[in-house]
Amino acid sequence: MTLPNSPIVLIPARLASTRLPDKPLADIHGEPMIVHVWRRALAAGIGPVVVAAAEAEIVEAVEKAGGEAVLTRPEHPSGTDRIHEALERIDPEGRHDAVVNVQGDLPTIDPQVIRAVFAPLADPAVDIATLAVEIEDPEERVDPNVVKAVTSFAPGASVARALYFSRASVPWDGGDSGLPLYHHIGLYAYRRAALERFVSLLASPLEQRERLEQLRALEAGMRIDVARVDTVPLGVDTPALLERARRVLAPA
Repeated sequence: MTLPNSPIVLIPARLASTRLPDKPLADIHGEPMIVHVWRRALAAGIGPVVVAAAEAEIVEAVEKAGGEAVLTRPEHPSGTDRIHEALERIDPEGRHDAVVNVQGDLPTIDPQVIRAVFAPLADPAVDIATLAVEIEDPEERVDPNVVKAVTSFAPGASVARALYFSRASVPWDGGDSGLPLYHHIGLYAYRRAALERFVSLLASPLEQRERLEQLRALEAGMRIDVARVDTVPLGVDTPALLERARRVLAPA
């Protein structure tokens, strides 16, 4: 089993955010947040990194830092649709055979976490890869804002097949067994053909019910594998979390 030969990392970003307006451009020690994410994606060493921007201001900020960005239509319903348009614009010939989708609000993400989401594509049967962390906080087990990845890791294994994703506390265990639940992390790696198929599909019933886009792929019979990592990356979507990111990234 071998990894795809020519992957690319795409970072969707848009200025519209109700809780933190213009967040890709939020200053973190002299650089916009999106530039911090771009640098960490580069450090993962997977392949070229391009920001898929909804607005020209984001493109300008990335290019000013020496990065590459492409302007996409602002009205995309999801980041997945945005990266698909970006990929078609920058690589119409189909040179890149896999795409890693890194969210644009993860300025402190460990590059090794980005590498982890790419690793399951070494199995040619896997269409899409994603990440999960074992839940340790009991409150997260019942929090509908914490999406659970329903999967079963074999002893010693770090990758397993996803059976379902839910906002509910699943799989059920009576509530006191101590068996693990897994917090899903919304980073994805797609085979190019899988990405093209996914964006061509209509929203599925379970996707609409749970409000989880990845269920569209499972309902269509696509295979998603989950790589287990140790920590949940800090997603910045409020002023308080922005201040936390600034503390984490403060110069020594």
